[in-house]
Amino acid sequence: MSDPVGEAKLEVKQASKEAKESENVAEKYSAMTVSKNSEMNMGELSSAFSAVPTHKPVKKQIQFVEDKQEFSRFPTKAGRRSLSRSISQSSTDSYSSAASYTDSSDDETSPRDKTQVNSKGSSDFCVKNIKQAEFGRREIEIAEQDMSALISLRKRAQSEKPLAGAKIVGCTHITAQTAVLIETLVALGAQCRWTACNIYSTQNEVAAALSEAGVAVFAWKGESEDDFWWCIDRCINTEGWQPNMILDDGGDLTHWMYKKYPNVFKKIRGIVEESVTGVHRLYQLSKAGKLCVPAMNVNDSVTKQKFDNLYCCRESILDGLKRTTDVMFGGKQVVVCGYGEVGKGCCAALKALGAIVYVTEIDPICGLQACMDGFRVVKLNEVIRQVDVIITCTGNKNVVTRDQLDRMKNGSIVCNMGHSNTEIDVASLRTPELTWERVRSQVDHVIWPDGKRVILLAEGRLLNLSCSTVPTFVLSITATTQALALIELYNAPEGRYKQDVYLLPKKMDEYVASLHLATFEAHLTELSDEQAKYLGLNKNGPFKPNYYRY
Repeated sequence: MSDPVGEAKLEVKQASKEAKESENVAEKYSAMTVSKNSEMNMGELSSAFSAVPTHKPVKKQIQFVEDKQEFSRFPTKAGRRSLSRSISQSSTDSYSSAASYTDSSDDETSPRDKTQVNSKGSSDFCVKNIKQAEFGRREIEIAEQDMSALISLRKRAQSEKPLAGAKIVGCTHITAQTAVLIETLVALGAQCRWTACNIYSTQNEVAAALSEAGVAVFAWKGESEDDFWWCIDRCINTEGWQPNMILDDGGDLTHWMYKKYPNVFKKIRGIVEESVTGVHRLYQLSKAGKLCVPAMNVNDSVTKQKFDNLYCCRESILDGLKRTTDVMFGGKQVVVCGYGEVGKGCCAALKALGAIVYVTEIDPICGLQACMDGFRVVKLNEVIRQVDVIITCTGNKNVVTRDQLDRMKNGSIVCNMGHSNTEIDVASLRTPELTWERVRSQVDHVIWPDGKRVILLAEGRLLNLSCSTVPTFVLSITATTQALALIELYNAPEGRYKQDVYLLPKKMDEYVASLHLATFEAHLTELSDEQAKYLGLNKNGPFKPNYYRY
């Protein structure tokens, strides 16, 4: 016959023993939680976890930081600091570029109000915190591993210094991948000054690493509009330094220099532009007869259009949406505005997850492509009341208007995959009757008087680089294209390029692609002399005419 009292005493004794073991584990683990520069004893870690009872695991409570803010369109001086904060402290423990180490910083002082000096004694930069350079250097080294083609170009051309004497002023996203490009340009002989083309996409630790290495960087995550233009101005307007090349993403730097420093602009030897918006601005200047320097349209190069715009967005659209909203897309009704290469990538990814995808288009050719790919082409007003998600990727303005936002249903998500923040009429939402509530980093709930909420991501700015990351390998393709375009324009003999906008030569496009094939252990077939003669081609390329549609 069993003894209930004896069994109860035995259970109490066992529970007490397990509690004591758990306390020992906690003490052992906390002792191993040292500074980031210390090394953890893996033997201790293994033994510590082996001591945890398997049938009654120790529970840890995770505390999340509440981060709800209301803010105005134009921040005051005190409000110039970054509005971006991580969801929880645990999200800053990874080495991913989206949940960056710098987001956990409690220092809310504007970098413009600080005096910082790097180890070489230079203060010609303005970043969030120069002390984060070591962490940024590790991010850059990680990116280099998947940018082997760009590193290969650096090694091949480093001894020749094809950019010796080039003074490049750049305005792009400042990420670990861009840093690899900037340091490649420096290795090829160029001097560089850099700023960000997006107020939310800068990785603060990478900006610090570049500044520590001697590159004059003026950028930090969460700049105000005033900060944005101030940083561009500091890159251009500095004593004793005259830029002669521009690398732009969006055309803001080119526009600022053209308007404010026309004499400096006239001395530029070439512009390389990589976005739809920036290229459109260049063609407008050219058409008006006001473009006084040659420019290279990298955006419409095959390697940019087909890889960065299509394949990159096919992956990064989901990354950005998932990180910010945790939404499940199966059965959701999604409208993608624009069926260019970016729109095609977004639609393919969403369709693969089971979303019901609609497309809006102005171009009959792109509209027909969407139909043949299995998407229904509609006007936005036809489906505005029923859709769950709207994604803009047109490069236009006011694609989604206030009237349409008023008619969207509760809980709808609105975001932008185009470069500019003009596609969604965000300004119309900053009115007294609407309440803005910051619920996560880069996630705002815009609340109507009746309680309806529309979820706005990144304040209508570029979703993937503001809220997540983009694949490093794809950025290697674009960065290599940009580097070759700069080399071509800088070294071109006088008269080769007039004051107009040019496409990257086909031979360069093919060269960029060939550098990246080795990653896949791909082996191209070579033409025989007879085959090359039959097709009328050089055995070494180019293999397609300029008018060929890939």
